[in-house]
Amino acid sequence: MNRVSIEAAEVYVARIFQGHGTSALASAAVARALVGAEADGLKGHGLSRIPTYLGMLAAGKIRGDAVPTARRIRPATLMIDAADGFAYPAIDLACAELAVIARETGIAAAAITRSNHAGALGHHVERLAEQGLIALFFANTPEAIAPAGGTRAVYGTNPIAFAAPLPGRPPIVVDLALSTVARGNIVAARQKGEAIPEGWALDAEGRPTTDAGEALKGTMVALGGAKGTALALMVEVLAAALTSAHLSMEASSFLDDKGPPPGTGQTILAIDPAGFGHAAFGERMTALAAASEAQPGARLPGQRRLALRAAAAGSGIVLPDDLVARFGAIG
Repeated sequence: MNRVSIEAAEVYVARIFQGHGTSALASAAVARALVGAEADGLKGHGLSRIPTYLGMLAAGKIRGDAVPTARRIRPATLMIDAADGFAYPAIDLACAELAVIARETGIAAAAITRSNHAGALGHHVERLAEQGLIALFFANTPEAIAPAGGTRAVYGTNPIAFAAPLPGRPPIVVDLALSTVARGNIVAARQKGEAIPEGWALDAEGRPTTDAGEALKGTMVALGGAKGTALALMVEVLAAALTSAHLSMEASSFLDDKGPPPGTGQTILAIDPAGFGHAAFGERMTALAAASEAQPGARLPGQRRLALRAAAAGSGIVLPDDLVARFGAIG
């Protein structure tokens, strides 16, 4: 078993990407994102993405040497160009700038354009919440969900994430796709040759399917039916129209090396609770968390993720056999 520490895994993954024409800065950002997702049990956004990313690099769908740039358009708004590179360096830049601007203005927003797959969105908002800020993240993705009553995909799975600081404890983090499950779960099932549960996806003819390959040719089932498609439309406005990025129906796939760069978008909001003229936020959050956990079996979002992260910090993560066969073992 190829079990390694988190730190060693990050070095290993960064080395792979640098060896395929990616800058040191971007390679480190990608490695942190993929290894972090793997440690949290989010395998659809973890190391399983490496072969796909490398194929996209080779085909020019991701520019490994891209350097994101930021323009402060107004006091509380940023426009960030990911330059068809990996999303992660652009998100790192956005979060660093937003943490400063939100302290000045109370609320700050960053719009990222010409971007790509953004991975586990919860990680991005979590880092802002760790600095005492409330954070929201909206990302559009290639078409996967049909409008309510339709059969042809127009919207992406269009994930959203939210995080809020909780005094004396890790932040509350909510991270969800607007499909019944994240598309990455279906990708992971296809790679393993496993069936998917009923209710996750429809095939190209609009019929329910448990075949992961057929699901990827069809559409995802929206979370909550028509309510989920309405939220997917909202994210399309916030993450694509607002950022001047490609709409989901215009974006090439995150899952293969075909076509031009996806050119998707992301929008991040950061809110400083201290900017609203009172000091009750921490006390209110503590009371809310206590009430949420008071009932037997009740828990706050993210507890499983935190437990898996703690376990990985102690015992490391397992590198997939196919990855080690292709790139060699550590050491």
